[in-house]
Amino acid sequence: MNGRNKAARAFVILGSLVLFASAAIHSAAGFKVGFPALSASNLAPQLQTGFRVVFLSVAWHWVVVAVVALLAGLSQMSLRRILVLWCGLAVLFEAAAGAAMMGLFIGNEIIGTGGLLLFCGGLLFDQSRVQA
Repeated sequence: MNGRNKAARAFVILGSLVLFASAAIHSAAGFKVGFPALSASNLAPQLQTGFRVVFLSVAWHWVVVAVVALLAGLSQMSLRRILVLWCGLAVLFEAAAGAAMMGLFIGNEIIGTGGLLLFCGGLLFDQSRVQA
């Protein structure tokens, strides 16, 4: 494996770790801060349940994207570059949309960093299929 692919794999691993950490922080913050505040609100119980589901689904989404990018980046499959780029772009678009709707905050910056690491890793992979 050449240095370029090693660097690409390192970026993919780091980007995936950032997304795993974001999912853990997001879930922990939901249970510690968000859900108790939601219970104290006058929001209808059905909407409170929906909010909890969406909140935890976002964290699960980051885990799934990180796993797909990690599996693609560490494999020798011919579509690894496309998959890693796609995962990185998806997270970058999510961070940008979140920043546009909610403003900048640490959550958008963290997932944006993870998406950028994945995207850069995808760009570094050789287009040809290189054996490890």
